[in-house]
Amino acid sequence: MKVLHLSWVAFFITFFVWFNHAPLLGAIAESLGLSPAEIKILLILNVAIAIPARVIIGMITDHFGPRITYSALLLVSSLPCFMFAFADNFEQAAIARFLLGFIGAGFVIGIRLVSEWFPVNELGVAEGIYGGWGNFGSAAAAISLPGLALVFGGDDGWRYAIASTGIICAGYSILFFTQISDTPKGSTYYKPKSTGAMEVTSIGDFFLLLLMKIPMYLVMGLLVWKLSASEAQLLSESQSQLIYAGLIMLYLFEVYQCYRVNRDIFNQPVAEAHQYQFKQVAILNLLYFATFGSELAVVSMLPLYFSEVFDLSMVTAGLLASSYAFMNLISRPGGGWISDRFGRKRSLIILTTGLSVGYLLMSLITHQWPLVLAVTVAMLCSFFVQAGEGAVFATVPLIKRRLTGQIAGMTGAYGNVGAVCYLTVLSFVSYQWFFLIIAASAAVSLICLAFLQEPKGTITEINEDGTVELIGVG
Repeated sequence: MKVLHLSWVAFFITFFVWFNHAPLLGAIAESLGLSPAEIKILLILNVAIAIPARVIIGMITDHFGPRITYSALLLVSSLPCFMFAFADNFEQAAIARFLLGFIGAGFVIGIRLVSEWFPVNELGVAEGIYGGWGNFGSAAAAISLPGLALVFGGDDGWRYAIASTGIICAGYSILFFTQISDTPKGSTYYKPKSTGAMEVTSIGDFFLLLLMKIPMYLVMGLLVWKLSASEAQLLSESQSQLIYAGLIMLYLFEVYQCYRVNRDIFNQPVAEAHQYQFKQVAILNLLYFATFGSELAVVSMLPLYFSEVFDLSMVTAGLLASSYAFMNLISRPGGGWISDRFGRKRSLIILTTGLSVGYLLMSLITHQWPLVLAVTVAMLCSFFVQAGEGAVFATVPLIKRRLTGQIAGMTGAYGNVGAVCYLTVLSFVSYQWFFLIIAASAAVSLICLAFLQEPKGTITEINEDGTVELIGVG
């Protein structure tokens, strides 16, 4: 339990720092003389690198262990936090926000750490508490930082408020390093055989892995397009073309790395005891696309939605919309508990059906609805969305122990991919179609769930001395 609490606090701090700018944007814009277009660019930059960062941090976690990786991430991320706090112009602020996106990858480290410390029958609840309580860091920033800026006072109050989050981040990295170990005493921390790419165990899975990498690169290209097409034109056309070419080259390099790590499967089959099915990972990716991706997107637009549909002040609309995010405290652990009690696949089917129906109901909301009914529907939908997230990450650690960080990284990245895709869709369609499209994508994920196999039996891992370890998963 000590490890669980230290872990969710670490995750809480990463989100607290990652979104420390959001409640202070007005003061930041006034202090730095930012235009509305430049503010939008900062918001995009804040999430841009989180997609590849989660994959990279997942690999680093599997190789070096959660203790070193989490501590280093917190310590290093405090530097761009200070850089943003004391930025003198838009360019400095933009670079700092881009680099701070790396702290958004902290989530995947704790997934591996918690899975090392809890048995299978408690893993869903433990991962749910880690994710749900840690995710509340963004809401805590919105609640506390404006008041803290007022306490510091003056035109630079926002700077000291943001700098204080950097101090907390750096300080906690030292505490985490001294208080955590990667596994319980006597347990083995299993590492991948190779680094640089995810291991797969069949030729078909190799090509599926390459296919599942493509959407992440397409979304990063979409972010580049947004930065070049904006009014501020942070990127010129030539710079954009150069980045597009770089993304293509990076993908080709990943293809090479995947082949380098997995080339043995083209010569001889992997022993059945060591096989796992990558389709399990692909299905969880799609589910997290629909769950966490829609949560990030809806949290971003819900205050404005309530304000426009029901003609409310932004303060009132913001308070009502916050009910969607507050559900995380109970919904995500609840989803893990349901998964522990009723089975991983069955729980995912129930919760995915619920979120699809929930978004369908939200698409039907009009100004003629009683406000209390609209908020109730939003909160009900929120429960299924966040409980679904908990159920996804109750399943992730049961696929292949030594690859848990990489699997969590890829699945987590797909959540960010979903958010970018949904918000892009919102820029072209009405609110009603926005909710309908999310419901439809959830329905597609539900169909894919038919091919998910319930984790059962054991995972086979090999100790350093060559002995075989069987890890029960259900």
